[in-house]
Amino acid sequence: MLDDSLRPPAPGNARQGHLHHQSWQSHRIRARRKDIAMVLDFAREHGLAVLADEVYQEDIYLPGDRFVSFARVLEARGIRDVTLFSFHSCSKGLLAEAACAAAIRIPQCAPDVAAQILKLLSVCLCSNLADRWPPMPWFTLQDQEIPLTTLQSREEGHLEELKLRAALLVEGLNKIDGVSCNAIAGAMYAFPRIMLPVGVSDEEYCMALLEETGICVVPGSGFGQAEGTAHFRTNHPPATEKIRQVVEKLSAFHESYVLVKY
Repeated sequence: MLDDSLRPPAPGNARQGHLHHQSWQSHRIRARRKDIAMVLDFAREHGLAVLADEVYQEDIYLPGDRFVSFARVLEARGIRDVTLFSFHSCSKGLLAEAACAAAIRIPQCAPDVAAQILKLLSVCLCSNLADRWPPMPWFTLQDQEIPLTTLQSREEGHLEELKLRAALLVEGLNKIDGVSCNAIAGAMYAFPRIMLPVGVSDEEYCMALLEETGICVVPGSGFGQAEGTAHFRTNHPPATEKIRQVVEKLSAFHESYVLVKY
């Protein structure tokens, strides 16, 4: 599977590879360590750098699961000839925004590469801090006078609410005839499979869903899904009551689109 991601190098350039690894999904600890080791070994064999999207380190929902980072496995295996870019955010798991990268860890990075990255980040025009945004419901300016334990409790409550919404979304999707969805192990995304009539693509389905209900989801065809299958990607940060409303609208749409229209 990883071999298929390699691309022949352009003239004068190094070999390129695309490793699409959902590092936010923890699954089981042992399986995750094995998957990460496989990616690192592949990168070492082909002289590739690894870019690990690990911004959802706190959003783990399944009992017994725990986040394991690429950096941890890299160090445990004593790998010194693979460059790893590990991206983490102190906010994405809480605010659900995608533009607030708080940290990039680059162990074993060549000095000239690190210098270019520092130069790139130094000329950014936008702050990577949430205080450039309107105050969020769970964090206000008055919070600087609140004890740390109170803020930690608020954060834990928010993560528990996300866990509840994830379970609610999956439960609702699985009740729709012709839709099946695995449990959300972590992060904020569900990737349900949808059964569509022959000749109908998930892109057409998603566009019709948007036009008729106002619900915006992403076609699974953009994520390298198995040939002959159809999916869409959605998320669960909205309020709990809104998730219930979305599931109800989606159920009614799916029935009319698949069973009536076709």
